[in-house]
Amino acid sequence: MAEEQRSGDKGFLHNTVHVDVKDYYGRVLKKTSDLKSNACVAPAQPIPGFIRQALQKVHPEVTARYYGCGLVVPECLEGCRILDLGSGSGRDCYMLSQLVGEKGHVTGIDMTEDQLEVARTYVDYHMQKFGFNKPNVSFVQGYIESLTEAGLANNSFDIIISNCVVNLSPDKKRVLAEAYNVLKDGGELYFSDVYSSGRLTEEIKHHKVLWGECLGGALWWEDLLRLAEEVGFSTPRLVTASVITVDNKDLQAILGDFKFVSATYRLFKVPKGNTKPRQVIYNGTITGVEDRFRFDCQYTFKAGEVVEVDGEVANILTHSRFGEDFTFQHLGGLCGPCGFKPKAGIVDPFELVFELEKQGPGSATGGCCSTKSAACCK
Repeated sequence: MAEEQRSGDKGFLHNTVHVDVKDYYGRVLKKTSDLKSNACVAPAQPIPGFIRQALQKVHPEVTARYYGCGLVVPECLEGCRILDLGSGSGRDCYMLSQLVGEKGHVTGIDMTEDQLEVARTYVDYHMQKFGFNKPNVSFVQGYIESLTEAGLANNSFDIIISNCVVNLSPDKKRVLAEAYNVLKDGGELYFSDVYSSGRLTEEIKHHKVLWGECLGGALWWEDLLRLAEEVGFSTPRLVTASVITVDNKDLQAILGDFKFVSATYRLFKVPKGNTKPRQVIYNGTITGVEDRFRFDCQYTFKAGEVVEVDGEVANILTHSRFGEDFTFQHLGGLCGPCGFKPKAGIVDPFELVFELEKQGPGSATGGCCSTKSAACCK
């Protein structure tokens, strides 16, 4: 009976959070300027020209209701099937639809009717703007914790992206599990979100404004590592991170000493195994990054250069859409840097931000927003 009660309480909490978030993003927020903190606003970073061009073609009303915290544009998008978790008014979907091309497809899922109404209103507008003969974007109403219930098939997406939405979910493990299920083998979850420096207090978690502002539901970054492992994903690879500041004095008083970052991670659905460190050579075959491919904050691959990678990165590169872009050798097969040791896979995003701040302005750029996408999905 006690277990049933706890389960019922948990379900009630989840329903309450969903209602509050729907209300906040459907009725309270009408445009980006209505936000009370900068947590859910994209950091001021240089945006590559090809992405700026794609964003300029998105209808102003769609852009005005954008509440993301990063730029979710991984490499190799052309021809891919992409799912956007918490797609909102559709800004990222319409931007990515140009990059996947007519042979690709972007699906957005969101629970907020008002947001979906805006997104669906401009499907024909954008297809004409992009010069496409038929829509390559669709929007589904549903919860990111229940993708299959919303009609999304297992093993059907090459890439899943999400922009400052997972923190709004009351059940983040289920979000990751559902994402894992609908990804194809070798697929990737590439997402930006808000993370905290520690596990938040109950007062913060139950504060409606802080939750709506993407802070109250922020994961402690170490919990992301644990949840990803439990679900089956590879260890999350940190791409980039930037500081979140809270200027609202009332909100800051409640938050106390907790700190927050906006961070982009990439997680892969690849086979488990005791893959050993390997030497790899980037072939320079990814369009737009022929000279240099920045995989994450630790590994940047220069074309033709021998790089020794840890076992997990070797496993990811082998089994993901990047497999054909690398030449693989066992250790000792080629002459790599003497005494070089593979980098540890786990990086504290707060330490990364500290290092980037020491390096000066512009250091936090790169990763998801540094390169043009290429034709990698088959």
